[in-house]
Amino acid sequence: MSERRKAKGVWSVIVASIFWGTTGTVASLIPDVNSLAVGAFAMGFGGLLLLFNAQNQLKADWRILFTQRSICFVGGLSVAVYPLAFYTAMKYSGVAVGTLISISSAPLFSVLLECLFSKKRISTQWICSFFIGIIGIFLLTAGKQKSAVIDSYEELQYLGIFLAVIAGGTYALYSWAARQMIEKGASSKSAMAGMFGLAALLLLPSLIFTGENVFSDKIHVTVLLYMAIVPMFLGYLCFGYALKRINASQATLITLLEPAIATLLAVYFVGEKFAPIGWCGLLLIIVSLVFQMIKLPASGKRQPTIS
Repeated sequence: MSERRKAKGVWSVIVASIFWGTTGTVASLIPDVNSLAVGAFAMGFGGLLLLFNAQNQLKADWRILFTQRSICFVGGLSVAVYPLAFYTAMKYSGVAVGTLISISSAPLFSVLLECLFSKKRISTQWICSFFIGIIGIFLLTAGKQKSAVIDSYEELQYLGIFLAVIAGGTYALYSWAARQMIEKGASSKSAMAGMFGLAALLLLPSLIFTGENVFSDKIHVTVLLYMAIVPMFLGYLCFGYALKRINASQATLITLLEPAIATLLAVYFVGEKFAPIGWCGLLLIIVSLVFQMIKLPASGKRQPTIS
């Protein structure tokens, strides 16, 4: 039963990663909208949808969330910071570099959090899967590097790299925070709704300054509603469901699939060029994913392990 439970968690992250992988292609339909506004709208209204959907769970779990209010606050603040750091990192350091650093650093931050605070041990399976996936991400990025356009000063490129690390750290932090609240007895829906509801309060007011052209026509409205409903609302419902069944470090590791999905969609729908080395990277990411899904033989009793 535990293996079936783990498998459901893994597949939930895969579905979430597919949803998240569509954001770049869909957002390309409204290039005149500030990327910060896209992130704020998607995460903000997605957070409101998560709140509305989890009304009953929030009523049942409010005592647990209150006792975990510090973790919930840190998680909510991380949710709010993540899109701002992520999209600004891509603007300053380029899409390829920004995505590479953000996505690849998140699993590492997750493991550090679980080792330091949850006292869990890293398994050989996780380490092997991580390095296979990271090599895949590097090759995937190299395959797209020629099409990346970086229009910023060198100082801003370094700032972009720093913000990409912040994005990876905040992503890992709110994933870990959700897992902590779930382990204390909160439902996955109320844990995600608590953090994303707080983030919505922080993000939505920023549209006053960044929201130019957000509602200029039906295409803009449709794209932004899709971003809020599918990648953010449904994606994080799946991700929360997964965090009830697998560790945050494993969940963030599986999301290495996201840039692979984004690349396939960009090649097919946007017409981006992709070098052969990138396809090798895509294959390695799939190998990393499969390696996370197989069961390796256990060897004796040990402390909780990040597998």
